[in-house]
Amino acid sequence: MFVRYQSPVPDRRGRRIGIFGLVNMLGQRGYLSAEEEEFRRTTNAWYDAAYTNPSTVDPTVYEANPHAAAWFKPSAEHLLEPIPGYLAILATHNLPCERYESPAPGRVLYEDPHQVVVVPHESDHPTAMLWLRPKTV
Repeated sequence: MFVRYQSPVPDRRGRRIGIFGLVNMLGQRGYLSAEEEEFRRTTNAWYDAAYTNPSTVDPTVYEANPHAAAWFKPSAEHLLEPIPGYLAILATHNLPCERYESPAPGRVLYEDPHQVVVVPHESDHPTAMLWLRPKTV
């Protein structure tokens, strides 16, 4: 079973942002505490060392497919261990993120030992949209 953590609602472009994108968005906008930012930076660096970023293999994988999404393979259980830390950050900031499982999440664009990048099968017609309020200083 493939696994993905993502926003239950799409952004304004109809994409469902994944767990790393959600936490990175909070960090880039300055919402994270010093401890949360440290977790984000060090754990993102661990992920960068532990598995391949599909964009480095195929720079167009996401550009040419704006709804493409990465899913963990069943063999990548060790890569799921830090996920509770990301979920805790999102919960603190009231940003929803849900776990999805699928035996066949979509048309495969990229595959390596840890993940697949797919275009989802479903055509999603959003009724809600992900939005972050501007940060006040």
